[in-house]
Amino acid sequence: MKIFQFSFLLTLCFFVFELKGKQPVKIIFDTDMGPDYDDVGAIAVLHALAAQGECDILACCASDGYPTIAPTIDVFNQYFKRADIPVGAAGKDAPDFSAGNHWNDSIVTKYFNQNKTNADYPSAVEVYRKTLARQKNNSVTIVTVGFVSNLADLLQSGPDEFSPLSGLELVKKKVKNWVAMAGRFPEGGEFNVNRHPEASFEVFQHWPTPILFSGWEIGSSIFTGRRLADEGSVNNPLAWAYRYNLDTYEGKKADKRQSWDQTAVLCAVRNPEDYFYVAGPGKFVIFENGHNTWDPDTDASHYFLVHKYPYHKIADVIDELMLYERQP
Repeated sequence: MKIFQFSFLLTLCFFVFELKGKQPVKIIFDTDMGPDYDDVGAIAVLHALAAQGECDILACCASDGYPTIAPTIDVFNQYFKRADIPVGAAGKDAPDFSAGNHWNDSIVTKYFNQNKTNADYPSAVEVYRKTLARQKNNSVTIVTVGFVSNLADLLQSGPDEFSPLSGLELVKKKVKNWVAMAGRFPEGGEFNVNRHPEASFEVFQHWPTPILFSGWEIGSSIFTGRRLADEGSVNNPLAWAYRYNLDTYEGKKADKRQSWDQTAVLCAVRNPEDYFYVAGPGKFVIFENGHNTWDPDTDASHYFLVHKYPYHKIADVIDELMLYERQP
């Protein structure tokens, strides 16, 4: 396994840390926002970092076709007074998953004064193309914490009113890097990849920019959420989501929840080597069934996170960011 210092990675490739005094990282956030609820923690971290001037949230896209996924994202953006952030809905081929406790439906009913579904939002590929076309070249970081269905649609898209470029050409021109909560390392199967294997097989083989992976084994050992559940204000829908899910998710009570998605957001915005080792370059090898392995001998500009610190150290950072509340 090749472990490189971040200074070398920064010179070599791609991603990421916007040094003090520079422009915030421009983020498109792509999430299944269910059936699990670590996505809630991820969007909390994202808004906390945006409030601190570390990133600019250009758009959010739902990669799950369940009807209340896009409205759930909208609820959280509106809570943080960012109703201006475009929200895109998953395409017709995206997986359609909901948690057994249907927390998405509950949160939309409780906090949204509109009866919206995914059908009330533009498609994710439209939001991607419109957003990317407006940005400077090589300037956008895409963060996926769900299925790659939207990215498959984006790569296959053609010229439109937003850009004369194909989807692949648009990504090549506008995207700086992609950070994905996806896969297991050095090999295995993971939900975000193998639940829509056709999309994963196409996207991971043909994606034209560097990719940083936060694999299943990273977030599975970092437990967070109890502080948000206990300390979050009563009008905070993210705190409600954690309280409700910690009590009812999968039909049992839990003290905390794994933090798969938060790690990807954290490392898309901040220097990943402040928190983890970074392995690579190598190649994420994807099979047709959605399983993956790692090829350390082929440089495809792919990298993955490796634990560096005791798990609680990273959990403390994430928990603190997740406590960010809407400002008056």
